[in-house]
Amino acid sequence: MKFRTFLLALLMVPCLSQAAAPRSQEERAEAIRALQWKEGPNTEAIADKATLKTTDALVYLDEANSKKFLELTDNIPTDGSYIIYNTKNNWWADFSFNPAGYIKDDEKIDADALLKTLKDGDETGNKERQRLGIGELHTEGWYVPPHYDPATKRLEWGVKLRSGNDFNVNYTVRILGRTGFTSATLVSSPDRLATDVESFKAILPGFEYNGGEKYAEFKEGDRVAEYGLAALVAGGAAAIATKKGLWSVIGAFLAASWKLVAGFGVAAAAGVKSLFKRKQS
Repeated sequence: MKFRTFLLALLMVPCLSQAAAPRSQEERAEAIRALQWKEGPNTEAIADKATLKTTDALVYLDEANSKKFLELTDNIPTDGSYIIYNTKNNWWADFSFNPAGYIKDDEKIDADALLKTLKDGDETGNKERQRLGIGELHTEGWYVPPHYDPATKRLEWGVKLRSGNDFNVNYTVRILGRTGFTSATLVSSPDRLATDVESFKAILPGFEYNGGEKYAEFKEGDRVAEYGLAALVAGGAAAIATKKGLWSVIGAFLAASWKLVAGFGVAAAAGVKSLFKRKQS
């Protein structure tokens, strides 16, 4: 594999966390190169709840390495993330599981009301981002309005976001399970988003919950979440708090909930494919 070209290009994105310890490009390059990338095809774990089948175009990082990757790319490092990178189409995605309980999927989604909720949360979320030394994000509108497929148990949407003078899109899919839901968030450049969404969604049939974790395996007595589909778009449990006016309580959640948008430039960096280019026989 030829790492250097990708690594140096990757690090051309602006540093968004001024509070983080400074690193030179070479230091970051060495750190990213040292991560334990696993090449497909393979079957990889998503928490202890599900698996994802990777193709020969996909590479994977486990939880520990994913957290380091997020930090190195100026995203908020969080536990429970699993990074997938597509070497053919030049995008990456974060998979994570939320043990919220069983989400009832019989709720009607009001896209206009949800957009207003997201916009109302910008001010408080950005106060938390300022505290963390991370650039502000402002909700501009839907790229794709939220919609739910009862056959696949997937809720998905795309939100247009503004960071300074840059406009980006965060495309998210929530996959419902018996004890919670999996979030799969695509990180792409705006000019390639339509193509990347198609490529991203093509890998989702390879995602499968483990036995006992499938949505259809719900049993009476299982924990049921306090909220439904609409709140998954608005921020899950945070949406409950907003109804009570508890924005101060959920500021940190709102800041972290858009953690991957800040790293949109990573996927657009030139030369990204060379990191995982296989040796020709």
